[in-house]
Amino acid sequence: MNLAEGVQLVSFAILAGLVIISALGVVLLSNIVYSAFLLGGVFIGISGLYILLNADFIAAAQVLIYVGAINVLILFAIMLVNKKGDYSNSSKSWINRVATMMVCGGIFALLSTVVYMTPWNVEAVVPEVLESTVIKIGRHLFSDYLLPFELASVLLLIAMVGAIVLARRDLIPEIYDSEGISTALELPERLTEEKLQELSSSKSLDL
Repeated sequence: MNLAEGVQLVSFAILAGLVIISALGVVLLSNIVYSAFLLGGVFIGISGLYILLNADFIAAAQVLIYVGAINVLILFAIMLVNKKGDYSNSSKSWINRVATMMVCGGIFALLSTVVYMTPWNVEAVVPEVLESTVIKIGRHLFSDYLLPFELASVLLLIAMVGAIVLARRDLIPEIYDSEGISTALELPERLTEEKLQELSSSKSLDL
């Protein structure tokens, strides 16, 4: 074993440990905010594994998309949802735990089977080394896979518009019906201070 192989082995061990520990924290921690942050650690560790495989474009996309977009979106969703509930005293909580253990065990068994059945022998023929994987992927992306790429763009645009509407729903203009009652989109868990004052004043007038 030379120096380069030793460095790769140590780097793989560190990144694999980061992924495993972060994944266990995502599953086992009760605080969902900590789980979301550790999920970012899982994504970063996976991007490091991609770098060891000389997949520079996939590693950069892993950091930009999963860490910079999806993980941040999950954190925003946690912060926007302000409902709090205590489910520790639920009489059927053991059912959820047993179902979770069965699902996780099934996924682990499936992945173990795939790892065991996959031939990992390295072929003697060296594949073609690309100077830049970005150029090769870009050509395929905008020629062979142009339609799925555009459909994914439209889907992300719809999701972004929906997130903006839900986050700024307090700025939706008032719409009144024939009786003068507002029919604008309002969710009860996101009432502003002005709305709360109006509701309290209307209740006091009714009394």
